[in-house]
Amino acid sequence: MIQALIFYLFASVVVASALMVILARNPVHSVLWLILAFFNAAGLFLAIGAEFIAMILVIVYVGAVAVLFLFVVMMLDIDFTRMRAGFSKYLPFGLALGLVLAVELAMVGGAWVFGDLALDARAAPVPATQLSNTQALGTILYTDYVFIFQMAGMILLTAMIGAIVLTLRRRPGVKRQDISKQNARTPASAVTITRPQLGAGVDTDAGVQG
Repeated sequence: MIQALIFYLFASVVVASALMVILARNPVHSVLWLILAFFNAAGLFLAIGAEFIAMILVIVYVGAVAVLFLFVVMMLDIDFTRMRAGFSKYLPFGLALGLVLAVELAMVGGAWVFGDLALDARAAPVPATQLSNTQALGTILYTDYVFIFQMAGMILLTAMIGAIVLTLRRRPGVKRQDISKQNARTPASAVTITRPQLGAGVDTDAGVQG
């Protein structure tokens, strides 16, 4: 009874938060509703004993992805009115795409429920020893799938470096730091001593260099 009550409580908040993410006019409010949905989804995972997935959902998605979305939305000066101008134009395409995705999900669910899949294939494997979910996942991840795990990490690292290289471009009028040039500077090349005439002033271009 208590488990059913907890499930319906968290599930209702998740559904309501997901709807508010779509319906909220302010994008900052949408991100905050998304964070609330992540927290309640983590509560659902805790209710079924999947504490590892719950902590990953909170740490990765709430602590990194959602907060990053929030800072980006708050810092960028985005004209959301202009972005919504073509909403009615692309609405039929969006509805058709959503309908196709709904049909595909229904087909997958029907094949899972009414198909000839064995019950043992549906259930998650239970380790022989009494291990927690985190220990069991860590054991499998770093033994059977360690090369795939490291390959995924290298792909993410390559994607991060590629994003930095693509965005790090030289712009006119923006001063950049040159470490080698700064280390090679000497007092003779940095400062020029002049003796101006009385009342003539000092030429800044000739007086001080660098």
